[in-house]
Amino acid sequence: MRGSRGFRRGRDLREINVISDGAILVRGGILTEVGPSRRVENLAGARGAIEINAAGRVVIPGFVDAHTHLASPPPGIQVSEGESAVRALHAATGHRLETRARTCLEAMVRHGTTTVEVKTCGGLDEAGESKLLRVLHTLLSDPLDLVPTFFFRLPPGNLAECFRATEQTAADLLPKISRRGVVRFADVAWEPDPILLPCLERYFQAASQLGFDLRVHADGTDPDAAIDLAIRHNVSSIDHLEYLDAAGARRIGEAGLTATLLPGASFTGTRTAPARELIEAGAAVALGSNFNLSHSPILSMQTATALACGRMAMTIEESLTAATINSAYALGCGDSVGSLEPGKSADLVILNAGHYLDLGHSLGTNLVHMTMKRGRIIYREADVAAIPVEEISPRF
Repeated sequence: MRGSRGFRRGRDLREINVISDGAILVRGGILTEVGPSRRVENLAGARGAIEINAAGRVVIPGFVDAHTHLASPPPGIQVSEGESAVRALHAATGHRLETRARTCLEAMVRHGTTTVEVKTCGGLDEAGESKLLRVLHTLLSDPLDLVPTFFFRLPPGNLAECFRATEQTAADLLPKISRRGVVRFADVAWEPDPILLPCLERYFQAASQLGFDLRVHADGTDPDAAIDLAIRHNVSSIDHLEYLDAAGARRIGEAGLTATLLPGASFTGTRTAPARELIEAGAAVALGSNFNLSHSPILSMQTATALACGRMAMTIEESLTAATINSAYALGCGDSVGSLEPGKSADLVILNAGHYLDLGHSLGTNLVHMTMKRGRIIYREADVAAIPVEEISPRF
């Protein structure tokens, strides 16, 4: 994914810069050389290096998952269920939440993810959000990098309750979160009812003044108004967009917005985001898994990449770019991860594949042989253990 700084757009999404018979030199967790094996192996800096043999395999940048709900309530309980979600969150100890999150993160590592965005639960209540943020703080860089996002959802109920929750979040909760210094993004679930627009505006104004980068969940049936909000506040990303039409795609492209698409969100549905129209409109397209234990249990970016090819008409080159360097820039870390270039973190994945094209049709198969984060091997494929012959009982 080597190239100029910034998002890849349009035709540039297909320029992945493959090196046949390549080699990478890593020192101190940083990529120092990337190029043909014959050149890299003959460098003075390669003398005495530990060699990892990837012959016959494909090496790609570690996947960057730009949209997850890792810290969601337990399976079977939706954030939108309000009191039930709050009770479930309060009933779980911090240790249990951390253990559950770490289990999911380790599974992501096994599938090649090295950086992941993680949202809180939707502003359920201050105590619950604080508990989640403490948990996320303990997981910030072990075993992979987390990019925490505060996620705000207007409560169900009357208009007065929505305004009260918004004001409490804007005037009290957001400043407290800002002082913790853990969260980078402030996200909001778009509400199409125009009477609620002042709530969303108030939230974004407060978050922007506190220095948060902004994001919008636009998974409803009226994304046009969500695009208006995104343009007015120059958001870092507008996500989902399953109901977007061609005209809306052109508006996003013309505004220079980033669209984070979630192939897994539509896996059981009938609608998919119009990736082709967005790419042709010049939008910066990123990918996320939308992992959520309650209703979207896909945590593999390999699966997201394959679904983007099969359901969104993206090419495998476009999908790989969207799942690595573009997702990295969507999360504000594109200068350090997302591509294999000298000076960047040694975040990479070795695949059991003879060609990168295999990723486009390997749905449900984990191709990862090894995952490396900052030059450290954090996952290595293990052998399947054979049962000793003497322990096998006769079948007949």
